[in-house]
Amino acid sequence: MSAAHLIHSLREFEAHYNTHRPHRTLAQAAPLRPNPEPITETAQIIDLNIRRRDRLGGILHEYEHAA
Repeated sequence: MSAAHLIHSLREFEAHYNTHRPHRTLAQAAPLRPNPEPITETAQIIDLNIRRRDRLGGILHEYEHAA
């Protein structure tokens, strides 16, 4: 592992930790991003389209609603 690879891996983990990973003490929000508004309409709940994004070669997974 080179120094450049290590720096890249640390930056990817930092981005995941601060912008996506839910934190209990923040009511499941990420530190640098607020929680989205909850979905309350039944029609929207039935047709959820979730996309998964792998980071660090599949070690980290992020999920989000597709637009």
